[in-house]
Amino acid sequence: MIKIIASDLDETLLNTDGTLGEKNIAAIKEAAAAGVYFVPNSGRGYKSFEDNLTALGLAQKEGQYKISFNGAAILENAGDKVIATNGLPFELAQGVFDAGRTFDDVSCHVYLLEKLYIYHQTPTDAAYMKSRQVSFEKLTTPDISFLQDQPIMKVIFETPDVARQHELADYVMARFGEQVDVTFSSGRYIEFNRKGVNKGQALLQLAKLLNVAQKETMAVGDNFNDLPMIEAAGIGAAVANAVPEVAKLADVQTTATNDEGAMAELIHNYVLKD
Repeated sequence: MIKIIASDLDETLLNTDGTLGEKNIAAIKEAAAAGVYFVPNSGRGYKSFEDNLTALGLAQKEGQYKISFNGAAILENAGDKVIATNGLPFELAQGVFDAGRTFDDVSCHVYLLEKLYIYHQTPTDAAYMKSRQVSFEKLTTPDISFLQDQPIMKVIFETPDVARQHELADYVMARFGEQVDVTFSSGRYIEFNRKGVNKGQALLQLAKLLNVAQKETMAVGDNFNDLPMIEAAGIGAAVANAVPEVAKLADVQTTATNDEGAMAELIHNYVLKD
């Protein structure tokens, strides 16, 4: 029996416009009532999806959990209690940030546990962040030294140009590849976490804490940063709109897209089937 469902948000659980579909809400509530943990496992900061948790009846609830920043933070929903963090040391975050910002056509994001800073925001990034109602503070200069004593979860960059994404990733990894991992999300973000930190590692860490076996976990996603949890889970699922590389490595793929209730399909077929 599946006891934990770990789900990506954007382009997986949420509709393309960022809303949460009624089919998915009903299915998740049914699974939760049956004792299944529903765990958002997102690259985003946890404060940006509190409204989604509210719609699911899971906001600020004891004994329910969420994973943020591609696995860099695990929290209990009640009181946003931090269970574990694994962020970037400041010197490493500074180096990645400085290397990435040499590409003058990208947005630069620095994620703290409770705050997001953006330098040189592009119009495409601004539009996407607005559609997801993500709060942030703009940096007017590329100086992040004031964050030296803050917990930095990850550093990411934005451009919808796929070739440019890989050029930037290669440039940063040539300098810091022994200390960070890189992944891609939403067709626009190049994301850098501390080496070994990912959605799969965090899912297994949480499962161990909850005494849930690996075979009793399901992970659902659509993009490259979801691959570690899809490969780590007992059932790794890709939604119908997943990128081909993710769909190929998943155990199962839905017939429904994120806009058509893919999560509800999985819950009814694999979680509540008995």
